[in-house]
Amino acid sequence: MTNHSNFRPSARGLAIAALALALAACSAGEDAEDHADRAREAVRPAATVAIDVAEAFATPMTPEDNIDSVASWTDASGRVLLLATAKSTHRLVVYDGSTGAFVRHVGGQGSGAGQFDRPNGIAVAGDLAFVVERDNRRVQVLQLPGMQTVAEFGSDVLQLPYGIWVHEADGGWQVYVTDAYMAGEDAQGEDILPPLDGLDRRVHRFAFSADGTARHLGAFGDTSPEGALRVVESLWGDPANDQLLIAEEDETYANEFKVYDLEGRFSGRTIGAEFLQAQAEGIVLKTCANGSGWWITTEQGKDRTAFHLFERGSLDHVGAVSGPTVANTDGIWLHDAPTMRFPEGVLYAVHDDQGAVAIDWRHIATALELPACAR
Repeated sequence: MTNHSNFRPSARGLAIAALALALAACSAGEDAEDHADRAREAVRPAATVAIDVAEAFATPMTPEDNIDSVASWTDASGRVLLLATAKSTHRLVVYDGSTGAFVRHVGGQGSGAGQFDRPNGIAVAGDLAFVVERDNRRVQVLQLPGMQTVAEFGSDVLQLPYGIWVHEADGGWQVYVTDAYMAGEDAQGEDILPPLDGLDRRVHRFAFSADGTARHLGAFGDTSPEGALRVVESLWGDPANDQLLIAEEDETYANEFKVYDLEGRFSGRTIGAEFLQAQAEGIVLKTCANGSGWWITTEQGKDRTAFHLFERGSLDHVGAVSGPTVANTDGIWLHDAPTMRFPEGVLYAVHDDQGAVAIDWRHIATALELPACAR
């Protein structure tokens, strides 16, 4: 295990340094573009060697669906179902969580109950599935296993919602939803990022009650250069340690995870920039009975995904693993309960927008020599 300082130069600062080196090279008669390329290489994070682990299965690959996020649920008989959001076909895809076999589709395009418009984030809490719909600007809540709609909320405050994290609180649930609203488009049709002082509503909080009612608790987002959430989707929290990790997906700024508390205050710390070579994406938390555990985070490599683990609480980097095929991963989900096939749990990861793969937690723990984790 390696300890790393919290201090790191900002990506913007590194870019300025690279430009300065390039200009100096130009004045010395060297090729400025080539020198700038070398300067950028010099400040790029050192690649972390990801240890290969086996994949237990892959679901059927359906490129037309544009799969984004996954979540699992266990029925009364112990059968695990894996639910996935299909952005392009505006539905949910359900797989068998033990084999990856296709089970069924749920929904279709529309704005009514049981319909979806570009569903993106998904989370399961108890017997409820919470689905974020980007283009309906809402969260739709489905009762499992029948998938009947029991509630919807957020359309009055959400602008361009993507990711979601849900945890039990006060007899109900607190729901955190990321909102990647923009400030219009430029002449080329590219999104314009809001200025720093306009990024103060990047994450919304809701209280959802067992009776199906939701109450908006407000929104937050730091507006300092280091703490600002520029492009957001994935997030996950740890109530025991009052930590909320949020992926920064603006690669022109940095590949990293911002550390907030559950009230929405930036802690002053970011993690991952020292290691991630590609976009920061999915986040989940593995918890142990003694209070220890590990954050599992995603480096979304186009050709290969690496999953970086950080110690719970301290956030020290533990190492990284990668499967033989899984790549271009958006959402991940940890089924942190024993099943017949996966007695210590299983990590599900989206593969290249087409389906999902499963990685046995035992393989991850063995590869990184992690201590036993009692639930």
